[in-house]
Amino acid sequence: MPAVTLPPRVTHEGSGQQPSAGELPQAVYQAKPSRPLKRALDIALSVSGLILLSPLLVGISIAIKLTSKGHVLFRQERHGLNGNTFILYKFRSMYADRCDRSGVQQTVKGDRRITPVGRFLRQSNFDELPQLFNVLKGDMSIVGPRPHVPGMLANGMPYEQFDPLYQSRHQVRPGITGLAQANGFRGETRDPYAAHMRLYYDLTYIDKRSTWLDFKIIMATLVREFIKGNGS
Repeated sequence: MPAVTLPPRVTHEGSGQQPSAGELPQAVYQAKPSRPLKRALDIALSVSGLILLSPLLVGISIAIKLTSKGHVLFRQERHGLNGNTFILYKFRSMYADRCDRSGVQQTVKGDRRITPVGRFLRQSNFDELPQLFNVLKGDMSIVGPRPHVPGMLANGMPYEQFDPLYQSRHQVRPGITGLAQANGFRGETRDPYAAHMRLYYDLTYIDKRSTWLDFKIIMATLVREFIKGNGS
């Protein structure tokens, strides 16, 4: 399945082309009413995922515990709905004494803080699986903008200073995956173009979100991140 394409009405100036850096849509994004169906699907998918993946979750937990000291889960504060913070769960992929709990220091290629098991988890995106618990708790959704740490940097500066539209992405619950990730924009935000595009896709999702779009994003993510192994 190819990347999730944008609806024609949200392409830059109706040209059918995606924006260049600095050309984010300047619309005011209005929060839509809560959708009970989306929450019901989140609960159903998270419960099903935790049950079906339980052998994998146990195996990963054992591998982490046997190969490095520290807790199996890594907990980190992230921004959620309406800018409120919550504790996000991930499988620990770094050595316990080298973890950056602030999350401001982004990982880079060949990062020596990452354990051998952690490198596999990051490449396969299995480190994200504990976030199914966050979805079940209601902190997150299966699909939505990825939750950022407080003080998230873009192009070497706080994201909200980098672009004033940044706070608009907090109008919905953050997700395990989103429109940006389905289109290949994930990982570091040091490059201004990548930082702009991630925000562009996040705001586009908020404006155009629907059950059908969620389904397309989930399928595109499975193909891109798990089958093709393009995670980071």
